[in-house]
Amino acid sequence: MKFLSFLIAIIIICPLIALVITYFVCRKLRLSNAKAFGFAADVVTFLLFFSVPMAVASIWDISIVIPLIIMAIFIAITFTYIDWRTKKEIVVPQLLKKIWRVYFILLSVSYFFIFIAGLTLNVLEYVTM
Repeated sequence: MKFLSFLIAIIIICPLIALVITYFVCRKLRLSNAKAFGFAADVVTFLLFFSVPMAVASIWDISIVIPLIIMAIFIAITFTYIDWRTKKEIVVPQLLKKIWRVYFILLSVSYFFIFIAGLTLNVLEYVTM
């Protein structure tokens, strides 16, 4: 049980590991490169919704859960409105896939910058001691 909780903690803390593992498992299951990466991105997006607020809370001791949820809802509303204005008929699975991929991009970039900021702050703290 401890190993399972440790594994889940590592995957939440480092979504890049989950991306690579999921991608290679999908490739072993004979999915194409695009489908394997798409599925891995979908899995990691779910994990990033947990790891980005955890990373921010551990570095700066603030909670961004509510702003993150509001941003996600705003993005979904915006994409739905744009889809409705341009196509007049909304295809829900395609719309959800677009929204989910935008979440993946935004959360991945956010996680990268949070990681770099945390690393920089820790190095600066170590150097100034």
